[in-house]
Amino acid sequence: MTKIAFLGLGQMGTPLATRLLEAGHDLTVWNRTPERAQPLRDAGAAVARTPAEAGRAADVAITMVTDPEALEHVVFGPDGLADALGPGRLLLEMSTVGPDEVRSIADRLPDGAEVVDSPVMGSVPPATAGELNVLAGGSEGAFERVRPILDTFGNVRHVGGLGAGAAMKLVVNSTLGAAITALGEAIALADALGLDRGITLDVLAGSQLGAALSAKRESIETRSYPPRFKLSLAAKDLRLVTEAAERIGRELPVASAARHWLEQAIEAGAGDLDYSAVVATIVGEEITPVAE
Repeated sequence: MTKIAFLGLGQMGTPLATRLLEAGHDLTVWNRTPERAQPLRDAGAAVARTPAEAGRAADVAITMVTDPEALEHVVFGPDGLADALGPGRLLLEMSTVGPDEVRSIADRLPDGAEVVDSPVMGSVPPATAGELNVLAGGSEGAFERVRPILDTFGNVRHVGGLGAGAAMKLVVNSTLGAAITALGEAIALADALGLDRGITLDVLAGSQLGAALSAKRESIETRSYPPRFKLSLAAKDLRLVTEAAERIGRELPVASAARHWLEQAIEAGAGDLDYSAVVATIVGEEITPVAE
């Protein structure tokens, strides 16, 4: 089995690291908040004090962090992961940070270190079950080297060269933001027209918004939004989408509108809830906080 360092034990990182450990890999973990590593330590993983320490004994280092700023700190900050990477080592970058950041990281790593970017589609339950969709970018050789690792997480697709996985994730996230905010606006319009909420949801289930509704109907009906994928992260992802479009001279008004709604929901206090809580913001409903 492979010696792996896993850096970033948030909502998605913890179940992914757990799957690697259960698959028999030699796993070392690191997290900015050390106590989050304790369950993995109890299950048999080693816990490193710094990113560099985590990476020194690893053949493959995996990063799963919040945003480009966090990735920069983990890789190039004091005692950063880059200090431990060199010829023959591979960085498997699984965060959602965009293709420009992936290529920038790769350009600054020590000579001989390779990068595969492989963000995932899905939330905590499929991460736990190994049913994510994984979008990988990188050279054919580097991809084949890490494919057995990625297979642990779900369905893997090699979508192109370095940065292609990160770019494809932005494409996917642009549709996610559009779908959930379009659903919120449809419900808001139905409410304003005096239509019954349950009947409206039944009709929308058979429309083009059916997939988005089927995944989030329970939350919408109960007005409770426990976080499967935090709204603050969805807003970050839409920011990456719109900023990438601006850099290449593309105007994406739908993505910009979705980003606006998500940012409005954060201002309303929904940042730590599931991203579907944006529906409550759009229709003007009070949000039930997640129990501590």
